[in-house]
Amino acid sequence: MKRGVLLPTFRSNTDDALEAASLAASLGIEGVFAYDHLWPMGTPERPALAPFPVLAAIAVREPSLIVGPLVARVGLVSDDDMVERFCSLALVAPGRVIGALGTGDKVSEQENVAYGIAYDKSDVRRSHLFSVASRLRGFLPVWIGAGASATNEVARSLEVELNLWDKSAEDVALEATNGPVSWAGNPLSDLEVQLDALEQAGASWAVFSPKVDVHRLGAWRSSSGN
Repeated sequence: MKRGVLLPTFRSNTDDALEAASLAASLGIEGVFAYDHLWPMGTPERPALAPFPVLAAIAVREPSLIVGPLVARVGLVSDDDMVERFCSLALVAPGRVIGALGTGDKVSEQENVAYGIAYDKSDVRRSHLFSVASRLRGFLPVWIGAGASATNEVARSLEVELNLWDKSAEDVALEATNGPVSWAGNPLSDLEVQLDALEQAGASWAVFSPKVDVHRLGAWRSSSGN
């Protein structure tokens, strides 16, 4: 199981994100990821960096790291633009980009509204999700953020990875019976036990919020030697 860290991108500049990525790379952590929000959830007065430029800068500086948004929200830009963003990032970091996609939800709807971006009905958003994921699949690894059963079915129909946010190891193991899964969320106090459980449940990745103790994360080694 690979390990990842979400970068501190709710900032007015990239200093903290670049520093966090450098530290992750030095500790042997395999990947870094960036939120795709127009502001931190529930706090529109705070800044948020766009994920793709930050990830591109990090990919150049840290050639050992796999990078990706978590998750890029369809509907904020056109399907063509979304595909092009991933293609451009892949030119900077060939073989090191994860095409993680999501539909957004009621919490993120207000971001669309504030910027005058249409927030389509769930079935329309899922159709965009299917379109983008279909075009990226085969070109790079695709993750789809888990949500409603119909959204999860998009991942299963395309045979791409389902990313579970802050679910228990038991939930991961259950979903892993249906197809490939990755996990993202917050660290527990006993991080090593959490990592062991997620690996045993079948998660391909464990990606933690910026709250995680990266030194402990970097020190963890799975029983399989990964």
